[in-house]
Amino acid sequence: MKILCGTTNPAKLEFMRDMLCGLDIEIIGLNDMKLTIDPIDENGNNPMDNAKIKALAYYKAAKIPVFSCDSGLYIDGLENENQPGVYVRRVKGKVLNDEEMIEYYTGVASKLGGKAKGKYKNAICLVIDEKNIFEYDGDDIASGSFLIASKAHNKRNIGFPLDSISLDIETGKYCMDMECHEKQKDENRMKKAYRAFFSSAILK
Repeated sequence: MKILCGTTNPAKLEFMRDMLCGLDIEIIGLNDMKLTIDPIDENGNNPMDNAKIKALAYYKAAKIPVFSCDSGLYIDGLENENQPGVYVRRVKGKVLNDEEMIEYYTGVASKLGGKAKGKYKNAICLVIDEKNIFEYDGDDIASGSFLIASKAHNKRNIGFPLDSISLDIETGKYCMDMECHEKQKDENRMKKAYRAFFSSAILK
């Protein structure tokens, strides 16, 4: 089955291809389709709201099965009204680029004592057709807890800027310095959950 991944972010596209590698699915991105679509107003209150908004909009435009993902960042020590949530890139109405995000969140960490504990909650919505819409936002596709540093690593992961200020909660290593095998446990958990979600939806 050919499925459109509702993102123009090449890093996110490759991430999902890796998560679903081996399933009988061909994943293409928005840039492959060359769709003309108006900007989508991601005005949901949580990751699932936004994942569904995007998936339905892209399905309407592409007329093929589509899935979209969305994430929300939640940081210990911040009041509810100050949580980034689904507005990780939007601060006071401004959409931040990668470097602006790094600057902003290192500032948040500084205000919280130099390091802050965070976690991503993730959601996915798959639209096969108008009558077959599948949603999931379980804890097994959320990130593990990590630390946000007040000082950025000098390396960058294009499309995932906060990797440069994320520290492993057990070792204190920057994400950018971790070996593949050190990230494997978290990735294996997420991969198992994503694959189960797609397998269940497609087989129905």
